[in-house]
Amino acid sequence: MPDDVNEIGADERVVEIEMERLREFRNHPFKVKADQQMLQLMESIGQYGILNPLIVRPIPEGVYEIISGHRRKYAAQQLGYRKLPVIIRVLKDEDAIISMVDSNLQREMIRPSEKAFAYKMKYEAIKRKSGRKNGGQIGYLFLGRKTVEVMSDEAKESPKQIQRYLKIAELTPELLEMLDDGVIAFNPAYEASFMKEEEQKLLVQAMDYAQASPSISQTQRMKKLSREGTLTLSKMQDILSEVKKGEINRVIFKNEQLYQFFPKGYTPEQMKKEILEMLKHRIELSCETDGKEEQLQWRR
Repeated sequence: MPDDVNEIGADERVVEIEMERLREFRNHPFKVKADQQMLQLMESIGQYGILNPLIVRPIPEGVYEIISGHRRKYAAQQLGYRKLPVIIRVLKDEDAIISMVDSNLQREMIRPSEKAFAYKMKYEAIKRKSGRKNGGQIGYLFLGRKTVEVMSDEAKESPKQIQRYLKIAELTPELLEMLDDGVIAFNPAYEASFMKEEEQKLLVQAMDYAQASPSISQTQRMKKLSREGTLTLSKMQDILSEVKKGEINRVIFKNEQLYQFFPKGYTPEQMKKEILEMLKHRIELSCETDGKEEQLQWRR
């Protein structure tokens, strides 16, 4: 197999396969979304066609599992393609996982949760593969080395950072989504991953209550309380309600102060969004008024 999983080997050729015979990779960690990047990809495919064939492997029932090319398949499907150019490779499960992860990690925009679950899948696949006799290249690479060290060389990231991503995969779906959306930073999220699942769910509630995201020092304190078995929702709320350094002049509203101005059932996120929209509208009106006053002064 070529070093670059997307590279065509000397004994390989490109063939066309019907769209309905292509299957997504099982537990594929990379999300396919109709975002701006997808629109650009669709525009490129619409203009030039699919320049890079998909990489697939045969699986039972006469269908093929996609190793590389999920986004290209989605874009082509939206454009009405019925067949796609592919390169077929016969791969064992572990080799397929490693190839799938490596090919997708080459993308420019990867969400933290995607990288976390991708590293986890690859880590587990390498561990299984390295435990076999005649493990081939993986067995050779593993002589006296840890799994994260092998992954570090291939991903060009430090072993410590690989371990941090593996730990991030233990976050609850709510916190992972917040991490992807930038609501919580990577380092605090990493510290939060040491908390129990139920404590992580309480953290989301505490963030909603305080309308604040935790700093790394705050999550480290929560982690310490968690290890001591004394972490509660009330303590999380108290910690998150503290004024952080550099936020002395921060304007803070409690949810109770805002509920009277919004329809029943409004979430804090909906209230925040509507408040920002009103402020934006107010600024636009102010600019429009200022412009009219300037015109009147000029005419005078």
